[in-house]
Amino acid sequence: MSNVHPAFEPITSAEIESLGVRVEEYRHRRTGAQHLHIAADNPENVFLVALRTVPEDSTGVAHILEHTALCGSDKYPVRDPFFMMIRRSLNTFMNAFTSSDWTAYPFASQNRKDFDNLLDVYLDAVFFARLDPLDFAQEGHRLEFAETENPDSDLVFKGVVFNEMKGAMSSVTSQLWQKLSKYLFPTTTYHFNSGGEPADIPDLSYEELVNFYRTHYHPSNAIFMTFGNIEAAEHQAVFEEKALHKFDQLHKTIEVGREKLYMAPVRVEEKFPLSGEEGLEEKTHIVLGWLLGDVTDLEEALTAHLLAGVLLDNSASPLMHLLETTELGQAPSPLCGLDDSQRELVFVCGIEGSERERADELEQQVLKVLEDVAENGVPYEQVAAALHQLELQQREIGGDGYPYGLQLILTALTGATHRGDAIGLLNIDATLEKLREQIKDPKFIADAARKLLLENQHRVRLVLSPDPDMAGRAELAEKARLAQIKAGLDDGEKQQIIQTAKALAERQQRKDDESILPKVGVEDIPPELPKVEGEELQLNGAKVSRYSAGTNGLVYQQLVATLPEFTDEERILLPYYCQALSELGLGDKSYLEVQQWQAAVAGSLHGFTSHRTALDNLDSQSGHFILSGKALAANQAALTELMQATIEQVRFDELPRIKELLLQTLARREQSVVGNGHALAMAAASAGFNRAAADGHESGGLLGLRQLKALVKSLDSSAGLETLAGKFSAIHQKIAGAKRQFLLIGEDDKLAGFTDALSPLANSGTDNGAEENAPFSPHKVQEVWVANSQVNFCAKAYPTVPMSHADAPALAVLGGFLRNGYLHRTIREQGGAYGGGASHDVNIGAFRFYSYRDPRMAETLKDFDASVDWLLNESHEDSQVEEAILGVVGGMDKPGSPAGEAKKAFHSNLYGRTHAVRQAFRRKVTEVTLQDLQRVGRTYLQPEKASTAVVTGSQGREAGLALDLHEEKL
Repeated sequence: MSNVHPAFEPITSAEIESLGVRVEEYRHRRTGAQHLHIAADNPENVFLVALRTVPEDSTGVAHILEHTALCGSDKYPVRDPFFMMIRRSLNTFMNAFTSSDWTAYPFASQNRKDFDNLLDVYLDAVFFARLDPLDFAQEGHRLEFAETENPDSDLVFKGVVFNEMKGAMSSVTSQLWQKLSKYLFPTTTYHFNSGGEPADIPDLSYEELVNFYRTHYHPSNAIFMTFGNIEAAEHQAVFEEKALHKFDQLHKTIEVGREKLYMAPVRVEEKFPLSGEEGLEEKTHIVLGWLLGDVTDLEEALTAHLLAGVLLDNSASPLMHLLETTELGQAPSPLCGLDDSQRELVFVCGIEGSERERADELEQQVLKVLEDVAENGVPYEQVAAALHQLELQQREIGGDGYPYGLQLILTALTGATHRGDAIGLLNIDATLEKLREQIKDPKFIADAARKLLLENQHRVRLVLSPDPDMAGRAELAEKARLAQIKAGLDDGEKQQIIQTAKALAERQQRKDDESILPKVGVEDIPPELPKVEGEELQLNGAKVSRYSAGTNGLVYQQLVATLPEFTDEERILLPYYCQALSELGLGDKSYLEVQQWQAAVAGSLHGFTSHRTALDNLDSQSGHFILSGKALAANQAALTELMQATIEQVRFDELPRIKELLLQTLARREQSVVGNGHALAMAAASAGFNRAAADGHESGGLLGLRQLKALVKSLDSSAGLETLAGKFSAIHQKIAGAKRQFLLIGEDDKLAGFTDALSPLANSGTDNGAEENAPFSPHKVQEVWVANSQVNFCAKAYPTVPMSHADAPALAVLGGFLRNGYLHRTIREQGGAYGGGASHDVNIGAFRFYSYRDPRMAETLKDFDASVDWLLNESHEDSQVEEAILGVVGGMDKPGSPAGEAKKAFHSNLYGRTHAVRQAFRRKVTEVTLQDLQRVGRTYLQPEKASTAVVTGSQGREAGLALDLHEEKL
C-alpha cells in the first residue's frame, strides 16, 4: 500500500490486473470513517463521499437534505456554492445523488488546482452545512399564496424537490418500481420512496431535516472514495485537516437490516394515472419480483447475475423469449433484470401493454419456463455465453457517460454501504473463474433457478393498471389539503407565509460575494485540446482508420457506409430498420440462433445512422450508416464473421419478430418522454429551421414517436407487415451496396492482425451519397405537445449559424452566460423547476432555451425573453464571461474512455470537424468578450424569430392553448 496518513490505518489492498488498478482500504482511527482509494495511472481524479441514509418515510428527507446541504456552509456562507463552483471550475463531473440507502457527493477533474478547490468546497458542504431554513423552503417545500402578497388568494405548494418528484413520478417506470418495492420490502427502508412522494413531501418539517443531518452526515457514517494518480495519503491529509479532526466517533450505527421474508407469494394490484385520449386498453403492467439474497456475498451475487443473464440476456434466453412472444402483452417490462443497488438482490420479470385479467396466465407461463429450466437446465453454450457477457462487462473500460473512475467507485459503493467486501465487487476474476468450472455441471443453473426463484416464497406479483381519473383526484386532494390549511390560518400565520416568500425572494436576488470561493481561470486552461491520433491504410480498396488504445483486451470495430439517397418514406423508416438489423435471422439461422451467436462472440452489435451539416452550410448535410461491434480480442475474427453475415445474409421474412421489435421500441419511446422532455421540446421548437433540425424531430423526437404509433397500428394485418418488411429490404440493399470504410480500435500489438481479419468485409461499393441540399421551407413553430406528465418542459429556439461562422464561439459561450447569470435563479430557484438553461447547437444552427420538470409555463417563457433583456441592458462583469468560457472548454476537454475518445476523433474527422478545426474553435471560445455576447444576442435572439414548443400533461393543455400554441397530439 502507498504511504498512509497518521490519522488513518491501513486495512487491506488488492491489485486488480483486469482493471489496471490497485484498490486500498483505510480506516480513520478517531471516527471510523472508511476510505477506499483506487490507485490508477489516470489524470482524471475522482472524489466521492457517501453517507448511509436510511429514511423511515416517503417525505424525501434524504433527497431534500442532499439539495439543501449544497446551499452554503460554514467556510463558504454563500447562497449557492455548488452551482457557483460548477462555473468556476474545469470539472469533468460534478453532481450529488440520493439513492435508496445512501447519499453521495462526487466530482472529477483533470486539473490538480481545480480538484483541490472542489475538494475543499465539497468537504465543507457535507460536514459543515448551514441548512438555512430559507434554503429548505426553496429546495424542499413551502407554502405560498398564488398571488404572493395577497392572503385572500389560494395557497400553493412550491419547492424544487417537490416539483422534481412530481416530474419523476410522472414516469410509469418509476411508479412501477416504487410500488413493487413497497411490497417486496415490507419492513426495511426500501418500502419508502427515498426521493419523496409528492403527497408526503409537505409533511417534512425543518426540524426533522436538521435531526436527520446530525445523525447521518457524520464521518462515522461516511465512506470516502477516491480514484486516480493522487496518492491516498495526500487525500487523507486534506480530509483530516479540513473536516475529520473536528469530530469524535458517533456511537450510532446507521444500517439497513435484512428483510423479513414472506412465507407465501403475495399478489397485489395498484393503479397509476394515465391521462390522454388514447383509451386504457392494453396499458397495464404485470411484473413478478423476488428477493434473492445478500448483495455483499460476491459468489451469491454473481451466481444471481449469471442466472439473470441466462434467463433474460437476449431474445434467445428462455424467459426473455416468453416475454417477447407472449400474446398477453406488447413488450417485456422495463424492469426486467437483476437489481443489485440495494441490500438485497431483486430479480424482476414481466410485461407491459397488457390487461389485469391476464395476470394469472402470465404468472403460470413464467413459472412454467422456470420449471423447465430447473428440470432440464439450459444448453452449456447459452450459460457460457451469459458468463462471457459478465466477463465483458467486467473488462470494459468505460468513461463515456460517467468518468471511468466514478463507475468503479459506484460499483464498490454498494458493498461499502453495507459494510461488506467493497474490493471484492471490483476484483471478481477469481469468482468468474470459479463459475467457469461450476457451469460445466449441467445442474448448476438448474439448481440455481430452483433455489433462487422456484422455491423462493418471497415473491410479489404486481398488477399496475391505468386510471384516467387518478391524476385529477390527486390534484383535487392537494387543493383540498391546501384549502384546509388556509382555513386554519390566523392573520399572523398568513403574514408569516407572505414574509417567508418575501425573505426568500430577497435572498434569491441577493448578490453574494463569490470571491470567497476558490476558482480556476482562463489562464488554467490547457493550451491544446487533447488529441487522439490514428493511422489510415487501404484494405482491398477500402479505407481503414486504426487507433491504438488501452482497451484492456477488447476490440471495437465499425463498418461505416456512406448513406445513399432514400425516399421520404424510407428516411422515416431508417431508425427502425437500424434497430431490426441485428435482431433478425441470418441466412439459414433464425433470429433465436443469431441471438445465441451474438452472445457467444460479441459484447454488442448494433446499427445506427449519424448526420452532420457542413461546417459552413446548414442546408447541406451528409450521413453515414454504422454497424458497430465490440468483442474480446480473441473473438475479433468471429465478430467480423458475424458482421459480414449481418450485412450479407440478413432476412426480413420473420414478420412476427419485426412486429415484436417495433412494439418494444414504441414502449421504450413512450416511457422516455417524461425523462427526456426538455430535449424533445427543444427538438420540436427547432424543427422548422432546416432539414437537419427537422430530421432530428422526426427520427428521435415527438414527431417520430407519433409516426411510430401510426406505423405500429398499420401492422395489425399481415399485408402491412409484409409491405414493411419489403421496405426494410429495399433500404438494406441500398446500404449494403454503398461504399464502405472501417474504424478499428484495439491494443497496438494486435491491430495488424485485426486489420487482416476485416478483409472479407471490404467492398467496392458506390459512393452515391444522398443529395446534400434537399429542399426545405423554413417556418416558425408554436406547439404544445400533450403527454402523460404532471409537469412542463418548455423550449424556445432561434435560428443561428454553423460551426465555421465567426459568431458560433460567442453563441456557445452565451448559453452558459445566460444560465449562470439569470436563468438558474429565475427558473430553478424562484420558479421551482428542477432545471433550466440555454445552449447552442452548431449542427442545426439553433440557440435554444429550455426548462426541465417545470411547474410553470407562461412565466418560464417570459423568463427566457427577460434573460435577453438582462444580457443587453444590465451591466455585467468580465468574470461572468470567464465562467461561461470555462464551462464550454471543460465540455470540449472532457475525457471519455480510451475507445470512446478514438470513436469521437474518427467521427469528428468524418464530417470535417478535424482536431485543427476544433482546436481553432476552442481558441476562439477563450477569446470571447462581453461585447461579443451582447452583439450575438442582439443579432440572433430577436422575439420575432423565436419558435416555441412545450411538452406538458393534460393539466397544462389549456395554458398552452392560451399562449396561442397549436396542440399536437402524440
